[in-house]
Amino acid sequence: MQGSFPTTRPRRNRRDSWTRRLVAEHRLSVDDLIWPIFIRDGAGLPEEVPSMPEVLRVGLDRLVDHVGPAVELGIPAIALFPATPAGLKDAEGTESGNPENLICRAARLLKETFPDLGLIGDVALDPYTDHGHDGVLRPAAGGLYVDNDASLEILVRQALNQTEAGIDVVAPSDMMDGRVGAIRRALDEHGHVHTRIMSYAAKYASAFYGPFRDAVGSGGALKGDKKTYQMDPANSDEALREVAMDLAEGADMVMVKPGMPYLDIIRRVKDEFRVPTFAYQVSGEYAMLMGAIRNGWLDRDRVVLEALMAFRRAGCDGVLTYFALDAARRLKAG
Repeated sequence: MQGSFPTTRPRRNRRDSWTRRLVAEHRLSVDDLIWPIFIRDGAGLPEEVPSMPEVLRVGLDRLVDHVGPAVELGIPAIALFPATPAGLKDAEGTESGNPENLICRAARLLKETFPDLGLIGDVALDPYTDHGHDGVLRPAAGGLYVDNDASLEILVRQALNQTEAGIDVVAPSDMMDGRVGAIRRALDEHGHVHTRIMSYAAKYASAFYGPFRDAVGSGGALKGDKKTYQMDPANSDEALREVAMDLAEGADMVMVKPGMPYLDIIRRVKDEFRVPTFAYQVSGEYAMLMGAIRNGWLDRDRVVLEALMAFRRAGCDGVLTYFALDAARRLKAG
């Protein structure tokens, strides 16, 4: 039983830096960071994403130089997201299965240059469809509807395509039912037994994704919303059911997205399943922090690490964050 004041003084253990370090309950390190990177077609200088200050869309001619600092800092993995040219988009997301698409070319280039860097590939159709959805649309009562089972076939081809190009971890972010099991079976049947699946197991129909959709060029084309397949922000128990299903189907790691508004979900998932658990500090979270930082309302050096520590405290084993380089440099500097 805890003592009472004045016998017990919790401030004693906060008095000195060495004491605070000694009793710290959680640690944030470079090993906890995954850096999302946007790749684009063409050559030349990288393009800044207007709604995401300092975040760039990078052509393959500059990709090695862009990724090099992450490797030098010891960041273990990066996640690749393509800004597919509009002319290559169609209703079925056909470009996702092209072995010469942006992700595949980037993966081969990066594996050749940085063989020990982990590569995570986004598996979803929204960067490739002209309607901006994560699956294919079919007529239904009341209008068009994302067809779950028809989408699975295309997602499986996409996952195989990425794996054969050198992607180490396929990360299905589409939220179609059964996609983890379908991808796992296909990977195993083709001899890719070591390819990991990081499932976006609890992905919410969030308003925090807007800047990301700008970055990959899917926002303006989006017809309707994604509430018929992404989760309702009001639900918590449903997240546990989704995670349980994905683990049963063969997921090696699970993710909660977005991050900070869903710290309670992260904690519940970690407590319930005790598996590798990740969060995505999404584009809207990044844009909010950067807006306040640029206005001088928040201290960048402190707030970035504090926000990331919140994920570790909630139970995350790692975080996908656009602040990865920023955080790694600060951590390395002590």
